Amino acid sequence: MIRLLLTVILVTLAGALYVYLHDLNPGLITIRTAPTTTFQLSPVSLVLLSLAAGAVIVTFLVGVRETKHMIMNWRSTRLRRREEKVESLHRAGIHAFLSRRTAEAIDLFQKALTLDPNHTDSLLWLGNTYRYEQNYPEAIRLHRAARALAEKNVDVLLPLAKDLEGAKRFEEALQTLQEILKLDQTNLTALMCKRDLHVRLEQWSDALEAQHRLVKAALPDHDKRAEAAMLVAITYEVGRQLLGRGHPEKARRYFRGAIKRDKNFLPAYIGLGEALLREGKTKNAVEILEKVYRKTGNIILLHRLEEVYLEMGEPGEIIRVYQEAVQRNPQQPVLKFYLGKLYYRLEMIDEAFDLLSNLDGPPDQMSDLHKILANLYLRKQHMEEAVEELKKALGLKKRVIVPYVCTQCELESIEWSGRCRRCGQWNTFVVRPWVDPSSAASQSGDRAVETGSVPYQSLASPFETV
Repeated sequence: MIRLLLTVILVTLAGALYVYLHDLNPGLITIRTAPTTTFQLSPVSLVLLSLAAGAVIVTFLVGVRETKHMIMNWRSTRLRRREEKVESLHRAGIHAFLSRRTAEAIDLFQKALTLDPNHTDSLLWLGNTYRYEQNYPEAIRLHRAARALAEKNVDVLLPLAKDLEGAKRFEEALQTLQEILKLDQTNLTALMCKRDLHVRLEQWSDALEAQHRLVKAALPDHDKRAEAAMLVAITYEVGRQLLGRGHPEKARRYFRGAIKRDKNFLPAYIGLGEALLREGKTKNAVEILEKVYRKTGNIILLHRLEEVYLEMGEPGEIIRVYQEAVQRNPQQPVLKFYLGKLYYRLEMIDEAFDLLSNLDGPPDQMSDLHKILANLYLRKQHMEEAVEELKKALGLKKRVIVPYVCTQCELESIEWSGRCRRCGQWNTFVVRPWVDPSSAASQSGDRAVETGSVPYQSLASPFETV
């Protein structure tokens, strides 16, 4: 009612104003709209018509602007709702993946990508899920799609490198890691992945270059010690590889470099002795091995010396070394066991019998001892005693003593190696029987690197078991 009253009042005032102005401005104005078309208006009518036309134009422009704003708001609201839906699906997919519900996670990530095919995070997580399922081709496809959206994003390139490594496309994986390091030279994750991949491929020189960079990086003390230990191991491996390729002089430099960094790294000492033997410097080799044994007391060195002296045709020298070792450590039964086994190997029957017949040790590790004693009794024509020793040997769970065992993964081996082929760690083999796990010096830190299924060749083979 009030609006109607106001409208009537405004119309009345406008009419009165129009009459008043029309009386003050008599006459007509001729307006020509075409060469032959004219019409006449009073001045007041022309002014009012102009005002009305302006008002219509302004109203139209305001209407267009408001309509555009309304459309933009509608689109923005729609996009926001879609983004919220995508994020909700993405978060649910992550939760499903972390809960090991991979099928559900794949479905949720795919729904998110249906709404937004360019959602980089969903592409990444879906690719990671497929890699977890070992579907490497699909993981590679998704991560390459994410890379196309964010070409210089390291968080995209790292998963792609892992996909390629899982698919055994190692060269492409290395190229991807190299691209990351070009974008970010300080990226330690990429550098470690590159190092580990070179180790897996036994590309030791390339692994050594990456390891030098890691050692120089700013790392916590614990990690720095682990990387320093890995540097020692890889330096040794470069020397071992050069030795295998017939370059003992070059190999010696790397073995000495490993020893300089870690005085307790046994494989480097054995490698150094092997290099000297390859160069024909037998005397120097045995001097170094004996010196290191006196310093460390590691029986693996005696095993290597035994092979060297017997190959030289000097059994008396290795007997001397063993006897001196027994005299220095009379309470260490493992030395007497291996000396007695040496006597047996050299057909020194009485000496072997005298030494081994009074030897005691852990029952489950004495199969070889009983077998040797059985053979010694047979040589002495003591048949009943021989039968008893064989019964003891056959009654044990372990039929043959395996002389070396890895203290990290308990892999048993009849052949010593600087690196365990199962757990991939260095300097972990100790001598049996009477294994003392505390005597092992694992120098590779907490990191175990996959070594693959290829047997890891040793530098020194012990004598055959009985």
